[in-house]
Amino acid sequence: MMKAAVYEQFRGPISLVDVPVPTPHPDAVVVEILAVGLCRSDYHGWHGTDPDIVCPHVGGHEFVGSVVAVGSDVTRIRTGDRVVAPFVNGCGQCEPCRLGQHQVCRRQEQPGFTRWGAFAQYTTIPFADVNAVQVPEAISDEAAALVGCRVSTAYRGVVERGRLAAGEVLCVHGCGGVGLAAVAMGRALGAQVIAVDISADALQLARNVGADVLLDASEHTDVAAAVHELTGGAHLSVDCLGHAITAANSVLSLRPLGRHVQIGLFPAPTADFPISRVIRDELEVLGVHGLSSSRFHEVFALMLDGRLDPTAMVTQRLSLSDIPAALPAMGEFAQPGVSVVTRLR
Repeated sequence: MMKAAVYEQFRGPISLVDVPVPTPHPDAVVVEILAVGLCRSDYHGWHGTDPDIVCPHVGGHEFVGSVVAVGSDVTRIRTGDRVVAPFVNGCGQCEPCRLGQHQVCRRQEQPGFTRWGAFAQYTTIPFADVNAVQVPEAISDEAAALVGCRVSTAYRGVVERGRLAAGEVLCVHGCGGVGLAAVAMGRALGAQVIAVDISADALQLARNVGADVLLDASEHTDVAAAVHELTGGAHLSVDCLGHAITAANSVLSLRPLGRHVQIGLFPAPTADFPISRVIRDELEVLGVHGLSSSRFHEVFALMLDGRLDPTAMVTQRLSLSDIPAALPAMGEFAQPGVSVVTRLR
């Protein structure tokens, strides 16, 4: 048996209970959790906004673990390997996967959403030969855990989709975990970075990880106009919160031919969007749904050469027993930065 943080209904109590340790399907591995991040997507899942979740449920999708059991069809991963996985686990066989774009797999599994996740002492990684990525020895457990979602998602948004170049202006709207990672990514690439938020604490963290300019949105009636006044407009603007206002501000912050990247999940399936500006200025609008496991080594390289340190975003280290209170509290936006569970026993 193992301890897991289980909720029986959406927005209901989360209880730390004993449940069976999972066994691996032929294509999967079981990992003992070494560290797991609390991500806002986990909060949204508990809140009932994800149609893939069926209660009772165990959240947690941003983790690093040590492999303790290997399915019969797995050939690349061994017991004892320290591994991380993207939050979108691709099947490896569909057309997007064959193109190396596992994050939009048509048969994807998502630990913490389509299946029980890592707010527990053990979890599984499906399609393990495709998705389990060995972690370099020099990278700490808590840094590796954050690569599973926030850091790799920021990489996909800023580097791959956003195509940010040195000397360009990057504007990041929303300085939670993925926003801070986007700021740090911009700094690593040599861009000028503007961080936008309504929290002074979040903005100070953005400064700590590399923002050049801090913009308190609560003090500006027109955020986009302030960005244009400061920089002439962003080449790349990223909405890391997921709201009609921040998405619109992101688009309107762009100079002509700029790129808007939507990372933050919206609480509703539709929203108002300034499409006329997109047409007038020939802007690009790009979505991001994570990073393929095949390119995690590029993120690790940034960390190993000292240009990126995810632990600079960590402001709270928790135990598994803290999750029942800490996860619902994310809705209050009271804790800036990133929270990581590092004590699982």
